[in-house]
Amino acid sequence: MHIPAETTAPSTQGLRTFGVKLPSEAILRTLAPEDEVLLNRLINEPIEYVDHPDLADRATEAALFGGAAHFVHAKASRFIENQNPIVDAAVSGERVPTLSIAQERFLFLRFNYARWQIVQILQKNTGRRLMAASTRVLLAWGHRMLAARSVIVRLNMPLVLAMAKRTRLSNIDFNEMVSEGNMALLRSVEKFDCSRGYKFSTYSCRAILKSFSRVAMRASRYRGKFPTEFDPAMERSDYIERQREGVAEDCVGELKEIFLQNLAGLSEVERTVISERFALGFGPDGFAAPKTLEQVGLIIGVTKERVRQIQNNALRKMRVALEERFLAA
Repeated sequence: MHIPAETTAPSTQGLRTFGVKLPSEAILRTLAPEDEVLLNRLINEPIEYVDHPDLADRATEAALFGGAAHFVHAKASRFIENQNPIVDAAVSGERVPTLSIAQERFLFLRFNYARWQIVQILQKNTGRRLMAASTRVLLAWGHRMLAARSVIVRLNMPLVLAMAKRTRLSNIDFNEMVSEGNMALLRSVEKFDCSRGYKFSTYSCRAILKSFSRVAMRASRYRGKFPTEFDPAMERSDYIERQREGVAEDCVGELKEIFLQNLAGLSEVERTVISERFALGFGPDGFAAPKTLEQVGLIIGVTKERVRQIQNNALRKMRVALEERFLAA
């Protein structure tokens, strides 16, 4: 399969949104859930591609995908995909030998051609609502874009593992390094320009190494703030607080019993003051609200200062009774 050679230097990546509106509800209801998610992403997220002179060539699509695009069936949102040894091996999980520059160029042109087609569709529908036909074509190229990127990533993931094993960074989790390396690999796939004649590994290795450096710097800052690892066994126990709460609950229970049984020897006036001040009785609705000193004074016919004195004296008696019954035990 021949692909025309480059004739001019490629331009830089284009990154923009187009203000395309989602199709009508009737069209959206016909889409599968994954298609609806992909459609929202294609319309609302900025789209970019690495430009190449071959993208506008009419022969490029046939060279990259084995012919003009045809849908799987009349209402499908995917194109029929012709067999390709490299793509089929990557999808099935087979071991693929190291790719040549020409093979890598073929895969990246497939990826960028799909992105370029998406941009063309969005440009034609700028500021307008997508119709059913345009929606299907947009989704089909979106699926081709994701499939092409997936193939490239699968073929190059061993590179991340190899570099993570060779890069010896103390006190850094290996899985975290691999995770950061994979993210750097994805970013490299988005930005790589195959027309420059370099291997993708040459470009992506620097990005992966930089991601490892970021992990090391982040870990260093973390160690500066947290010198030791988190150890649940070293957490401060709440035993004392729970014990204090338990003692407080027991004291409240004892105080209620002392008041109800009048074990502190309170007078009727003192019992009335304590009951009204701390809402120990019941009101018309079944609940009582605490009363002010002045309100209690109106009930028993004394001043609020005298109520304060009676209250303090009654509380003193109850405290003594509590110490004798509960705290001394």
